[in-house]
Amino acid sequence: MNKRRWVAVGIAVVLMALSVLSSTLSRKAEDKQELSQVNELLYGTNEPQEKTEVEGSNKEKIVKLMVEGAIVNDGTSGLFSTGGYNHEAFMKQLAKIKKDNTVKGILLEINSPGGAVYETAEITRALKELQKDKKIPIYASMESQAASGGYYIAANSDRIFATDDTMTGSIGVIMSSMNYSGLMEKLGITDTTIKSGALKDIGSASRPQTKEDKEVLQAFVDSMYGRFVKTVAEGRKMNEADVRKLADGRIYDGAQAVENGLVDAIGYPDQALKALQKDHGLNGAKVITYTTGSTNFMNTWLGNSLAEFQGIKPKQEDLVRNIVESVGTPQAPKAMYLYGGE
Repeated sequence: MNKRRWVAVGIAVVLMALSVLSSTLSRKAEDKQELSQVNELLYGTNEPQEKTEVEGSNKEKIVKLMVEGAIVNDGTSGLFSTGGYNHEAFMKQLAKIKKDNTVKGILLEINSPGGAVYETAEITRALKELQKDKKIPIYASMESQAASGGYYIAANSDRIFATDDTMTGSIGVIMSSMNYSGLMEKLGITDTTIKSGALKDIGSASRPQTKEDKEVLQAFVDSMYGRFVKTVAEGRKMNEADVRKLADGRIYDGAQAVENGLVDAIGYPDQALKALQKDHGLNGAKVITYTTGSTNFMNTWLGNSLAEFQGIKPKQEDLVRNIVESVGTPQAPKAMYLYGGE
């Protein structure tokens, strides 16, 4: 056999051995905890691990948290994240801060167009609890963009920084959908949906939207919009009527956001960090970030293949399905705190 065939045979043998190993581990594990321990040896831990960014006192820490990308839950853990924002990992980081009495400040760096309503609200609730229960100051630093849900999670921060060119605002709710019932009619296709009530298929793309459909969906979106406005008003200590004047969905650059009261100051993340240190006497504090404790094996093709075989890492088709479900479909649109909505 030539070299290429030997390589193929070698890969097949390794995969077979890994499959047998995985099956054996699953059979011999007396409970989920034992199997979890084995998987931790293979892949690492999914719990947040501290990484020192700036040396300082272990008794005082500033945690830099990053929200990068659309705020959606793709169903993956931190270990198997495909890059960008990972909701499970981020919520674990907030939970770790809640248990760590040495954390004295948080710098929330945001580069996001917003995202799902539930996940955005869940982040905001957890951040507000940290402020209330642990008296931890939170400074937000907006990078390229912090629009819609990206602004939502920043609104209750003690101070908000943005650059002159940051795109922010887009305060509001959007529910994107399409309707192809006219095309179906031209093609001679009829919607034969059987339903228990007139609104059971509300938002359907295969029948014309009724006046009642539109009224119900608008009321639904308006209710979420009201909560968004209230969150901004409370966080920025503004009147709700004044917030509504700003919250027609339009975007602002950082300079405009400072003028209208949505942002406190112009500055980059390093300047926001310095302000946090100075304002709260934390110049000697250690600055940390969180990472996942993945192993080298986890980062290999074989490690990923074994994880998929065991079912602890979603396959690509499952990942795509999770993302689609989180943002909605033409047949089942979802309300989003998202700039653009496409």
